[in-house]
Amino acid sequence: MVRFGVAVPEGLLRDFDRQIERKGVPNRSEAIRQLIRDSISDTRWTEGKGTVYGSVTISYNHHTREACSTLTDIQHDFGDVIICTSHVHADHDHCVEVIMVKGQASRVKALIEELSGVRAINNLSPVIASIL
Repeated sequence: MVRFGVAVPEGLLRDFDRQIERKGVPNRSEAIRQLIRDSISDTRWTEGKGTVYGSVTISYNHHTREACSTLTDIQHDFGDVIICTSHVHADHDHCVEVIMVKGQASRVKALIEELSGVRAINNLSPVIASIL
């Protein structure tokens, strides 16, 4: 571990201390480490570099022409980064899938771009983090 000092306005530090207490973070050092990891993870994802993992949740109308076959084809094309999927019949017309991913950020981004182009998709929500 490396120790370093940080100058912070008093009010900002007070708000930070309240926040980490509410979250149950044991101390400032751990809270700062978490912020640093989050920042590096976000940058890697944004730049499309490194290994990432996470989930891509989609909702779609399964009655839309060729929706299911298109989604299946895309998932087969990205079998190298898809770990597993979970499918839920939300109602008579709609399905929800959670696609778990792990792989190169650029490849996961490509999967998300492909899914985004499917007409039947109503919502697409990725939650992605880097492995640090």
